[in-house]
This record gives sequence, C-alpha cells and structure tokens, in this order.
Amino acid sequence: MENFEIIEDKTLELTFIVKDESHGVCNALRHILMQNPDVEYAVYNIDHPLTGKPEMTIKTKRGKRPRNALQKAAEQLQKESDEFKKLIDEALE
Repeated sequence: MENFEIIEDKTLELTFIVKDESHGVCNALRHILMQNPDVEYAVYNIDHPLTGKPEMTIKTKRGKRPRNALQKAAEQLQKESDEFKKLIDEALE
C-alpha cells in the first residue's frame, strides 16, 4: 500500500506512517484502538502541521498482536464512516 509504511514491527509494538492523512483519521483511529482492551496504548505524532506525515505507534498487552488490533480498528472506523455517510445522505435527500 502506497499510503502506509511500516517503520517497526515487533511482537507487541507496531510503528507506521500514514501518508496523505491528517489529525482527523489518525485521532479517530487512535480513539477506536484505545477502546480495545488488548491495546496498552496508541499514539500518533505529526512533526510539522503542513508537511509532516503522521507516525503512529500501537502497543498491545502480552500475547496480543498490534497488527490484529490495527485491522480490527480499521474495520470499525470504516463501518462508522459508512454509517455517518449514510446519515448525511439521508439528511440531504
């Protein structure tokens, strides 16, 4: 995937860059990740507000894989986005 670059992939920690995204998507993803009881923490940083690329780190609890937590969170974010779009579409009809 062009817009996603894994920086570090350890057993309990995953660090990656999400290109062409901003605080909106990263903060929503972080929020969903933090609701997962398997996630110890999920943080992101953007070095420069205009040119920086978000770098996110997910740390999971022992025996849990951060890749699985990320996949689950991405699916949840997609579902919530679809539901929100449907509400907007219905409101504008």
